[in-house]
Amino acid sequence: MSIDAWLPRGLEVETGVALRETVEDALDWQIYATSKPGDRVLVARPGLTSRWVEAGLLPEGALRSLAFGRDSFGVIQSHQEHALTSIPCSRSPQSAPEALAFAASMKRTRSIVAEVPLHDAIYVERYTILLPSYSLSPAVGDDVLLGSYLSGGIQVSCRSTRRLAAILTWLPAGYLGKIIQAAGLEDETRPEEKAGDGIASATDAFALPGRPALEAFFREHVIDIVQQRDRYRALGIDSPSAMVLHGPPGCGKTFAVERLVEYLGWPIYQIASGTVGSPYIHETGRKVAELFAKALDHAPSVIVIDEMESFLADREQGVGGGGHRVEEVAEFLRRIPEAVKGGVLIIGMTNRVEMIDEAILRRGRFDHIVKVGMPTEKEVRSLLDSLVSLLPTDAGLQTASAAARLAGRPLSDAAFVVREAGRLAARAGKDRLDQEALEQALSLAPARDSADAARPRIGFA
Repeated sequence: MSIDAWLPRGLEVETGVALRETVEDALDWQIYATSKPGDRVLVARPGLTSRWVEAGLLPEGALRSLAFGRDSFGVIQSHQEHALTSIPCSRSPQSAPEALAFAASMKRTRSIVAEVPLHDAIYVERYTILLPSYSLSPAVGDDVLLGSYLSGGIQVSCRSTRRLAAILTWLPAGYLGKIIQAAGLEDETRPEEKAGDGIASATDAFALPGRPALEAFFREHVIDIVQQRDRYRALGIDSPSAMVLHGPPGCGKTFAVERLVEYLGWPIYQIASGTVGSPYIHETGRKVAELFAKALDHAPSVIVIDEMESFLADREQGVGGGGHRVEEVAEFLRRIPEAVKGGVLIIGMTNRVEMIDEAILRRGRFDHIVKVGMPTEKEVRSLLDSLVSLLPTDAGLQTASAAARLAGRPLSDAAFVVREAGRLAARAGKDRLDQEALEQALSLAPARDSADAARPRIGFA
């Protein structure tokens, strides 16, 4: 998607250096490529730059003024050898020095502004700083910010050392601890994570806003077994059983699994059409076997089987056709019990549980078949309250009416409404989320099967 640039192509920002296309933007800033390969220029509105200057985030001379017509802007230039990009980054760093430079910028920024959220900041490596944009989007902790940067956008805490180590194949062994220390987060890392286990302690809170029943299930059948491992092993329970979550699209299956994996901090391996699917005979089975072997090598770990009906359809019905489909089901039948005994948590997800082969669903392979329905009004309100609690809000904000209108719809609709309300509040010049913005956002998010939703949204009436 093209970005509507504030400044024209070819405008000189210094002698011999002219602006080209915009590469990133937000409400109050834009980043431009320039005529000098690799160089970038940050252009920001005065209201934002004045906050940076007042906070003491930039050294003298780093920010220059630029006038264009009736508008004025603040400009920061960055050369090819230094990164200039928004957070979260769409790409991970390519070397340990890159990661250490970002960590140092985090630490220096926190020494200047201790409380300002940095999840929406602009990374200016040249000045070893993260410049906050003060948006109303939900904040994340610095540990998740660092993990997201290192992993190229995956929402994972840097404290989940085992999971990060499985993702960061470019990072030499032993460097993750150095990066965490350089960011000033070492003292916040739990002792068991410093040892590389990444398993959450019993005092940590696990929560699934909007899904209390599923939260209780995970606590009982996964988290308690992990946290009280010795007690369970004494009674013959070595690891959590495999499980299937089934329900209609949008019911929150993926959201729940992502939160559980993030909490455990274990390496995750995905089985989906895009990762192991192949039109060639025997190839899918071979890839499945390799993935299970990797998960066992890095146990405790998690295998998530997405849209499991694609791989594990009933062999009697011949869905998908061909003897190689029977072979794939047989491969899963062999691998699942072995993986569970080896400390691998296996979670299957499907919208069509009735299509799954009965041999897969019997106990001993998947012990728990959990139905996840669409959220109730109470569950939606729980999620809305959780989301708005992360934002500055008006004292009179109430979520009850929004929850009533969103009940029975995907949880992603509730997240969209809060995000859209934040955008509308910021656009109106407000510094807090209020009832008016929330109601406006609701009007922009009709149910997908409503008449308004079916109406074309692009073009002119």
